[in-house]
Amino acid sequence: MENQELMVRASWLYHVEGLTQAQIGERMNLTRRRVNELLAAALEEGVVRISFASPLSENVELEARLCQRFGLQDAVVAPTPMDPVHMHAVIGRASASYLDRLLQVRKPRSLGVGWGATLHETVKQMTGANEPEMRVRSLMGGLTRGSEINTFEIVRSFAQALNAKCHYFAAPIYAGSEEAHAVIMAQPVFQEFLRDGSNVEVSFLSAGDVTGRSLQVRYGLPPQADIGELVAAGAVGDLLGRYLDAEGRPVDHPLNRQVISPTLDAYRGIPNRILASGGAHKHAILLAILRAGLATTVVTDAESARFLLDA
Repeated sequence: MENQELMVRASWLYHVEGLTQAQIGERMNLTRRRVNELLAAALEEGVVRISFASPLSENVELEARLCQRFGLQDAVVAPTPMDPVHMHAVIGRASASYLDRLLQVRKPRSLGVGWGATLHETVKQMTGANEPEMRVRSLMGGLTRGSEINTFEIVRSFAQALNAKCHYFAAPIYAGSEEAHAVIMAQPVFQEFLRDGSNVEVSFLSAGDVTGRSLQVRYGLPPQADIGELVAAGAVGDLLGRYLDAEGRPVDHPLNRQVISPTLDAYRGIPNRILASGGAHKHAILLAILRAGLATTVVTDAESARFLLDA
């Protein structure tokens, strides 16, 4: 009984009145170690229950559930913006914060990046670092038209933010035909680049959807390619320019045999594969990628997280 009274009193002083453990020890004539034991016991025995009033606490719960459901190493859930136009900025801010921490703690020697509006926002919001021995590599070809984002500049921006070495992949995302793809991929320089890209320690990509909101749909597809045909073949979006079905399997379409990027099998060999995407138009491809185990970490928004968990 006396021990419980001490627990209640110490817990009240700590959680309600805001005293430090040292101040509580002085008030109650206890050692700081004893106060620490009482506070820990109060939580363990249910004398004190802690709840969070912040809406961000729900996001932390969603992160844990995503990891458990899809076998992820990590998850980051950002609040869903009221205006979808701000989604790239919100996901980019969350991704930048996560990358800052990961790069500082794990000190990877290589980082592979794709392109897109989310990556563009991410690199703008990164704190920056000084990693002259790190290599930042393109993982895929880029867009050769369209003025919204210079896809070839994104890898350079990451390298500049980290003061790291930059390795461009100066090629289009798709060859003009399967025959042209075979000629390109026979070149040793391209074989070496894809091999090096598949051997990075950390990759950071966004997923593409099959709507007009996708930069790739607007500017990246070869003239003869029709997004309607891809959808008819079962495509729900793309990763690394490879169009996938609802289970995360490449669809049977010539475009998947023209893409200039690592194969999905090679990509799976990267130990830390971060996927950053959000918004209702990305739900289907996000789910497909996670179902297929193609990502080890996901950065998304709360509404997308709830969709993934309810699917």
